[in-house]
Amino acid sequence: MTLPIALTGTDVIGQARTGTGKTLAFGIPLLQRLVAPLDDEWAELVEFGKPQALIIVPTRELCVQVAKDLDLAGKRRGVRVLAIYGGRAYEPQVAALQSGVEVVVGTPGRLLDLRKQRLLDLSHVKSLVLDEADEMLDLGFLPDVERLITDTPASRQSMLFSATMPGPVMAMARRYLRSPTNIRAESGDDEMTVPLTEQHAYRCHKMDKVETLSRILQAEGRKLAMIFCPTKRLAQSVSDDLADRGFASAAVHGDLGQGAREQALRAFRSGKVDVLVATDVAARGIDVDDVTHVINYECPDDEKTYVHRIGRTGRAGRTGVAVTFVDWADLTRWFLIDKALNLKLGEPVETYSTSPHLFSELNIPEGVKGMLPKAQRTRAGLDAEAVEDLGETGRSRSKSGGGKSGGAGGSRGPVTPRARIVEEEDPGPRAPRPKRDRGRARTRSGQTVAGAETGTTETKTKAPDAASAGTGEGGDAPARSRNRRRRTRSGAGSDGESAAS
Repeated sequence: MTLPIALTGTDVIGQARTGTGKTLAFGIPLLQRLVAPLDDEWAELVEFGKPQALIIVPTRELCVQVAKDLDLAGKRRGVRVLAIYGGRAYEPQVAALQSGVEVVVGTPGRLLDLRKQRLLDLSHVKSLVLDEADEMLDLGFLPDVERLITDTPASRQSMLFSATMPGPVMAMARRYLRSPTNIRAESGDDEMTVPLTEQHAYRCHKMDKVETLSRILQAEGRKLAMIFCPTKRLAQSVSDDLADRGFASAAVHGDLGQGAREQALRAFRSGKVDVLVATDVAARGIDVDDVTHVINYECPDDEKTYVHRIGRTGRAGRTGVAVTFVDWADLTRWFLIDKALNLKLGEPVETYSTSPHLFSELNIPEGVKGMLPKAQRTRAGLDAEAVEDLGETGRSRSKSGGGKSGGAGGSRGPVTPRARIVEEEDPGPRAPRPKRDRGRARTRSGQTVAGAETGTTETKTKAPDAASAGTGEGGDAPARSRNRRRRTRSGAGSDGESAAS
């Protein structure tokens, strides 16, 4: 639906379900408009190697995937595609820009950084694409995106693709797109989720989730599986638990360095790892063949997150299975998702790792336990995938390969060390510390105690009586004034002493 309109140079706003081919919907018109090094018109260009197309995406993983797809599509014409995103060294990206590229795919932060340093020239852009615009709104990228748009020529073609169209995204579209054509690849009555995806919701106890999950991962016909967790720490913990149970698992989340994140995705795509535990950084646009199962380890925050997560399976006409674990405290949230998406799943059934309906509905063989049998641990694991040296910038994060290996096919993901222990030489026993003479004379009732000069208390003098307390030696000079406190009873000094001295 998009191709005949976009090929004419018209601005486009596109909405479609996940897995319907949005990358090539904007990629083919974009490649068609630019001049490539193998084209006859190349010699007529005034500025060789300046970017002619800019694609802005919200996440690093999506940036790598889009750049790879466009590089494959434009290879026969010699189109040079560059992925620009954070977590990598600046120098290779700057060198590629200086040598010349036709298409730049990037995340807003690094693009804006290179633009401020005047290393990225956007004055020759013919096509501008904003992919997953609603996600860029959620991540707070829209102001950065608008600053990048202002550097592009007004005569460019603009295409905006988004699963939903919230108010700020529509406002930006009205501001920067010229009479755009709205294309929606489904009718208003169609479901937002993919019909070929079989969906289940179970009410699980959090102490039994890993046991239940390990049985689901042994279902018949399962190939690759993605597990989504709400936090980085939980994602790493689930990945470690599955590795201990013999599964070839890997984690992708924000606490990992970019090299470790790309290592996990490469291992997942190649089949060395068949279970990927991730946060929402992998929920947008990631297209991996043979993903048959998607499991929400906890109930998503809203229906939009739910749609994008389960959209990793059932892509391009394939079937898939989506399972959501719902805690007791998340029932209200689940009811809102169920109603908004018209899932008609109702209240989740209370489910444990030994529940018969779990085995029958998800096609799990009888007798399956929480540990993967050694005969089925055939995956190479995360350690079999090499870590690429990206020259990562910024603060030091976890090192790849830092975790301990799990079963025969699994490996713990990189774990951030809490502290670095430095071993030092043992200095031996310490000498006793000498007592320090503070040089302070000890007094009692205003008079120096004998032996106080040397710090000893061998000789003590009796305190002066009350009659001589007010005078010094000889009774002539007054002694040091004392602020003596006396106990009184009914105004009279106790034990015959006067109340005032």
